[in-house]
Amino acid sequence: MSRRIVVHDHAQARTALAAAAELGVAVTLQSPEGAAGYLGPGYFRGLDVVLDCGDAPGLALGALRAGVKRIRLRASPEVLIKVADIAAQSGAILDRENGPGLDLAAVPPSRWAAACRAWLASAD
Repeated sequence: MSRRIVVHDHAQARTALAAAAELGVAVTLQSPEGAAGYLGPGYFRGLDVVLDCGDAPGLALGALRAGVKRIRLRASPEVLIKVADIAAQSGAILDRENGPGLDLAAVPPSRWAAACRAWLASAD
């Protein structure tokens, strides 16, 4: 399992990916909780980011239609099974990992790179 870093924009995503490359470790980039609802899938589509759709299956399906390849959703087991099947049919995945993550919103921009390196280096 790779370490997770929650990114809020493209600059944070580039910083996290650069830190992972520098250390030679895997990283999973994730949008903030519910980002599909307020930023939309297009904002993250160009990045390999797990798009969090909150508890809205409609947003998850919209993200899949928009071409997002990795989504998160909080829903009943029945809904998750259906959305996972639809995701698989479109070549996407429903991310169900719940490991801890570093949220770069809590880090000043001047410390992003150092925080990412420290977080990624602390992986077990």
